[in-house]
Amino acid sequence: MPFTTPDLSDAYPDTQALAPILKNLGGKKTFWGKIETLQCPDDNSFVKELLNSQGKGKILVVDANGISTVALLGDMIAEAGVKNNWSGIVINGYVRDIDILGKLDIGVQALGTMPVKSEKKNQGQLGIDITFGGITFCRGNYIYADNNGLLLSKEELKLS
Repeated sequence: MPFTTPDLSDAYPDTQALAPILKNLGGKKTFWGKIETLQCPDDNSFVKELLNSQGKGKILVVDANGISTVALLGDMIAEAGVKNNWSGIVINGYVRDIDILGKLDIGVQALGTMPVKSEKKNQGQLGIDITFGGITFCRGNYIYADNNGLLLSKEELKLS
């Protein structure tokens, strides 16, 4: 269903808007879904594992603490997310393979790009509350995102 975050913000004033820190980098510019949370500063092992599992239209929210030395998402992991029915990935960190990400049918919002891959150390915490950009993301909340920004809701919103 088509929507814009400004219209949703007007209709649902209880939604929270993320500070304008992320860039819309994926091929799917408008996306929404229930969220799964992951904190992993410089290791994308769990990002890869999750996006290689069934997403059921969810959005993976990753807190990398804004670390800019490595990318936590690249084309191969994002392609796995498309295959496994993830709606999108929101990263408080960086991505790579931007030209390919921009053509994939998945939403991607991140701080920017970094060509260096992360090490695989199997470190991270899944399903915990994470805070960045002025809001706290909890597993089971909902995200609505487009080129205008990102809204967080505790409940699923009715899209018309």
